[in-house]
Amino acid sequence: MTRFLAILAGLIATAIITVLAIIAGAYYYLSPSLPSAETLREVELQTPLRVFSRDGRLMAQIGEKRRTPVRYEDIPPVVISAFLAAEDDRFFEHPGFDYQGITRAAINLMMTGSRSQGGSTITQQLARVYFLTRERSFIRKAKELILAVQIENEFSKEEILSLYLNKIFLGQRSYGVGAAAEVYFGKSLQELTVGEAATIAGLPKAPSTLNPVSNVDRATERRAYVLRRMFELGFIGEREYEDALSLPVESHLYGPKVELESPYATEMVRAEMVRRFGLDAYTAGYKVITTIDARLQNAAQKALRTALLEYDRRHGFRGPVAGGVLDELISETNRQLREDAMAASGLTEDSDEPLDIQVDGLIASPADLPDMAIAKMLSVYPSREDLYISVVLATGEDNSADIYIRGIGRVTVPWDNIKWRRYINDDIIGGAPEGIDEMLAAGDLVYMLYVADKGWQLAQMPQVQGAFVALDPFDGATVALTGGFDFYASKFNRAVQTRRQPGSSFKPFIYSAALENGFTTATLVNDAPVVFDDAALETAWRPENYSRKFHGPTRLREALVKSLNLVSVRILRGTGLGPAIGHIAPFGLPDSALPRDLSLALGSGGVSPWDIAAGYATFASGGHRVDHYLVERVLDADNQILLETNPKIVCSDCEPHWLDGVGPQQDTDDIPVEPANDDALRFDEPNAVEGFTDTATVVFNEVPRYQSFDEMVQHGLQWRPTAAEAPHFVANLDNQARRVITAENAYLVYDMMRDVIQRGTGRRARALGRSDIAGKTGTSNDRRDAWFSGFNGDIVATAWVGFDQDRSLGAGEEGGRTALPIWKNFMAAALDGTKDATLTRPSGIITARIVPESGLVAPAGYEGAIFELFRDGHVPEMDEGETGSEFFPGEFATADDEEDIF
Repeated sequence: MTRFLAILAGLIATAIITVLAIIAGAYYYLSPSLPSAETLREVELQTPLRVFSRDGRLMAQIGEKRRTPVRYEDIPPVVISAFLAAEDDRFFEHPGFDYQGITRAAINLMMTGSRSQGGSTITQQLARVYFLTRERSFIRKAKELILAVQIENEFSKEEILSLYLNKIFLGQRSYGVGAAAEVYFGKSLQELTVGEAATIAGLPKAPSTLNPVSNVDRATERRAYVLRRMFELGFIGEREYEDALSLPVESHLYGPKVELESPYATEMVRAEMVRRFGLDAYTAGYKVITTIDARLQNAAQKALRTALLEYDRRHGFRGPVAGGVLDELISETNRQLREDAMAASGLTEDSDEPLDIQVDGLIASPADLPDMAIAKMLSVYPSREDLYISVVLATGEDNSADIYIRGIGRVTVPWDNIKWRRYINDDIIGGAPEGIDEMLAAGDLVYMLYVADKGWQLAQMPQVQGAFVALDPFDGATVALTGGFDFYASKFNRAVQTRRQPGSSFKPFIYSAALENGFTTATLVNDAPVVFDDAALETAWRPENYSRKFHGPTRLREALVKSLNLVSVRILRGTGLGPAIGHIAPFGLPDSALPRDLSLALGSGGVSPWDIAAGYATFASGGHRVDHYLVERVLDADNQILLETNPKIVCSDCEPHWLDGVGPQQDTDDIPVEPANDDALRFDEPNAVEGFTDTATVVFNEVPRYQSFDEMVQHGLQWRPTAAEAPHFVANLDNQARRVITAENAYLVYDMMRDVIQRGTGRRARALGRSDIAGKTGTSNDRRDAWFSGFNGDIVATAWVGFDQDRSLGAGEEGGRTALPIWKNFMAAALDGTKDATLTRPSGIITARIVPESGLVAPAGYEGAIFELFRDGHVPEMDEGETGSEFFPGEFATADDEEDIF
């Protein structure tokens, strides 16, 4: 016996020495080829791009892998316990590998020859997923052990567990426990129940086949195992165990928890991020904070969709999406029923017996189909925004219809919610239908829309499109943007990518130029027919008013209120094409918006709603140019700022009082219409600064006005502000928006546009009950485009409606009817609860009583005089019974007369 024990001890010692020698040899042989565990500190998890609104709402998550990184301290104990129970219950005790697990695996190998029980700890799994392949070999296992020991020496247990729980693949494109909680249960980690945590913890073994979406039965079995282990290890009590075990596994495939749908803005961000960062944009964990305001974005989308649906309804029902879509389903269902009946009877089609079989439950009409079959059939058709794809099951004698609405079920829709005049063309619609047979039949595929207080109504996907943009005039931030009715039906962004004729909504820019070139708000301009001949083309251009009426001599203000085309053409002709373009170009409009002919007066150029809104922001800001932008900042995966927009901001209070007149103007002969140096700051103000004469002209030596004061001094400016004036300068003027028109010019245009709303083409907006809003309608030739742009001191917005095919919107569809309701409904939400934001009246604006028929100052005691606003120094003369301050260019002009224009 003693000899036997001695031999056994010797064998064991030899085995131990041999194993140690093998381990040592493997370590020295394999270690040089293995990466350092320290590199785990530099590993960047592939995390999708996330886009947020300025108020923190998730707008989109873009990337192939879904991952939501979580810190160890934010992982609930129940999740940690579930993974320890499922994968490595001795994790906090072993040095990276588990002696007991390895022993079990070795015994299993000797007994069965199988390597099914690998005994891998969480640390070993971490080494494998970061550094190794899933190859099953002894070499890979040895590498795994070596790396596990290195990782344990380099990291704390908490760090290892955090790396593991954020890295592992858990099925359905989810990586890490944070993403798995969102994908399978639509929850954050903190919201998971014990059973849900156990379900996720059971996934690492076989994530593709054990997940509850792919195989609920196997997922249930695996959950039961994890729960039992949690109970056996004391992680949960008996009551918790039994309660969790008794609940069914309920899981669906959840998308990212998008809190704000803004796909057009999101796509703009995605494209820009890829342009800057390449494909890393999808995996580097960037977070993009946009300027979009969630409340305003929702209001914009609702206003646009509502208006497009209303336009579509005005022009008639074009018919169902498709007809007879249930015929094939009925035939297939009946065929299957017959086969089942034959199988039950033991007969086949080859049988000699007569096939006289009673088949119960045959489908005689669409209404007999089971809901599940209908839902499956409809699943291949997309719903569109608020439009639900549906199918007509039956029509009733009372003209009602039984309709199956996907996601809702069967609904009976009354005739009042179905009857709809038929579409004939964009100008004509048919008469009212007499019965439902003229509208729908069983098997028709249609869209349904839910309307509050009315219930479900027959609807259709609009063919017409639209866009809406809203900006903050303080710095150009885009607070709302939508480029069409449904992004997923058409990704073309009409708010940014389109170039359409703005029509009369361009006129404020023309009037602004006129006010800087000899016109006043009271100048009389003849509204009469005019013809421009072009000898080169052998054609004549005969502009017309929209109403095709003529009003004779008309004051400038009234011409804008009535949107008189002929007056606008004459104003541009009187201003001069060169001076007008030189005045308008600094607003920031693209060159495509500025054709070099008199059609410019009628908005014949091409411009996007985004650009028009930015141009109107110059009026809203009191004369400063702000550039629109969408991204506030870009953060990396560690929330460090990578990029940050530094917009020019409007800061009128930052200017000394003597800067109030800055901008392109023609008050004196020494200021050119188009200065050679656009950055030169020139102005005339009497008594501007102590030490200067009343008629001094100050030039900042070709130094841009937006440089800091110290930089101006370095460039040669010899004047420093007094102590009283110094506070008007900011520490750094680099971010100050450049003034492009005078405050007086901006205010006069604003005041005229207020009248457009109060008594002109924009009077539908009076329903808002605001006195601070101003705006202008726009309708292009043949009513191909309908516009409305408007603003107050806090927000500027533009709405556009038109067809992508550039066809007419139809009779009566002008800006005030088609586009203005979008703007009005948006502003109702945007201005709700806000204070009056009327633009501040500059000190250089004075009020005078005028004779409305002449535009001249009214004599004392003149009855019928009205008040008008003028720039100081531009008040017309007293009316002495003369014709007035008329601007009557020739009734007819030819190309030869206007060689400098064409």
